[in-house]
Amino acid sequence: MSKIEVNTVDKQNGSTVTVGGPGTNIVLGTAGQSVTLGCGATQSGFGRTGTVDWCTTAKTSPFTAVSGDGFFVNTAGGVITVTLPSSPSAGDIIALKDYGNTWDSNAVTLCRNGSKLAGQCVNATIGTEGGSISLIYVDGTRGWLNIQTDTTIEGSNYIEASGGTETTSGDFKIHTFTSSGPFQVTSAGTASGSNKASYLVVAGGAGAQCAGAGGGGFREGKVSGDPYTASPLVAPDGLSVPVANYTITVGAGGSRPSGPSNSNTNGGVSTFSSITSAGGGKAGFGVAGVAGGSGGGSASSTNPGGAGNTPPVSPAQGFAGGNTSGTSYSSAGGGATAVGGNWPGPHAGGTGAVTNITASPLGFSGGGGGASPGGGSVGRDPTGSGGAGIAGAQSAPGTQCGVANRGGGGGGVYCNTQGSGGSGIVVIRYKFQN
Repeated sequence: MSKIEVNTVDKQNGSTVTVGGPGTNIVLGTAGQSVTLGCGATQSGFGRTGTVDWCTTAKTSPFTAVSGDGFFVNTAGGVITVTLPSSPSAGDIIALKDYGNTWDSNAVTLCRNGSKLAGQCVNATIGTEGGSISLIYVDGTRGWLNIQTDTTIEGSNYIEASGGTETTSGDFKIHTFTSSGPFQVTSAGTASGSNKASYLVVAGGAGAQCAGAGGGGFREGKVSGDPYTASPLVAPDGLSVPVANYTITVGAGGSRPSGPSNSNTNGGVSTFSSITSAGGGKAGFGVAGVAGGSGGGSASSTNPGGAGNTPPVSPAQGFAGGNTSGTSYSSAGGGATAVGGNWPGPHAGGTGAVTNITASPLGFSGGGGGASPGGGSVGRDPTGSGGAGIAGAQSAPGTQCGVANRGGGGGGVYCNTQGSGGSGIVVIRYKFQN
C-alpha cells in the first residue's frame, strides 16, 4: 500500500481540489483522529450524519431552532414553543432533549413554520418525560421526520387558526369578522386540549318604513368550560372545526326606502361552517311585515308583523314584529329575545341579546323602534343595537339606523327618512393554551 504524508494539499490551478474519482472510496482520518471543517468554510454533498452541535445552555423560553444544532429545553416554568427553521433544505437537522424531565407536565410545542411535520400541515406537541427527538427535513411531501423512536410527536392539543381580527382573553383566542373573509384552521386540536369553538353569528338587520324593522338572526354556541357570559339563546357545546379553509359571510344591513314605499330591503345572511343566521325582515308599508331572523313591524292595521325565527332553528334566532291597530303605522321590529312592540303602546323594538363572547358585553340583533304620526313615544331596543323610532315627521340622521356590526333593525320615521339596518358580525372563540 502506497502512503503519502504531507501537511498541506492545495490546488495547482483553478479553484477545485479533487480527491478520488468515480467508484473510489475515500477514508479521512483514523481512530483517535478528528476531521475538521475550517471556521467559515461550508460543505455540500456530504449530508449530515445524524448528529448535531449541542447548545449546552438550556432554553427556558420560546425560540427558533437553527439547522445543525441541538437544544436542551427546560419546560419547568411552562409550555415552550420551538419554531422550526423556515424554508429548510433536504438534510437539515435539529435535535431537542428534555432538560429536566418535565415535558410530560409542560409539553414542547413544535411550530412547523410553513413546512409539514410527518406529512401533515399541523403543529405538534412533545409530551414524553425525558424525551429527545432528532428531526431531519426530507422533502416537501413528508417535511420534517423524527428519526428517533423514544419520543412520540402528537398533533397539537389546541385549535390553531387564522383570520379576521385576532385578539386574546386569558387562554382563549377570539377571531372577529366585521366583513366577509377566510378563516383557516391548521390544527383541529384534541379533546384533552380544545377541539371545539364557541361562536356568534349575527345577520344584518333590515331596513325600516314607518314601522320598525327586524333585527338580524342571532345564533350563539358556547363550548363547555368556556368562562365567558353567554346570552340566554346560547346553544351548548359549540362547534367542531376540522382542518379546513372556511368562508365567513357577514350579512349587510338592509337599505331604507325613499319615501312611503316598500323599496326597503331585508338584512343579509351571515354564515360560519354549518351555522346560518337569517337576515332581519323588513318593515312593510300598507302590507304585512316580512319574516326573517326577526320579523319586520306592520304598517297596516289589517296585516300582522312578520314572523321571526324564519327559517326555524333551535334555540330560536329571533322573534316576530309588532302589530298595529287603527290607522297609525307604528309597530316595531322584532329582536333576538322579544317581539316588537305594538301600536298603540310603547312600540319599542324587540329586545336584542347581550353576550360578552368578545370579552366585552354587547347587545346584538335588536329590533327597530316604531314611529308615530303625531308626537307619540319613541321606540328603541333597550340594548341599543336597534334604531330608534322617531316621533312625528322628524328627521334625526343616524339615530334611526341599526348599529353597524350589531345586526340591529332600522327605526321607523313617519313619512320621512327611515332607518337602514345594521350589518352583522361573526365571532369565533376557542381555547389555544393552558
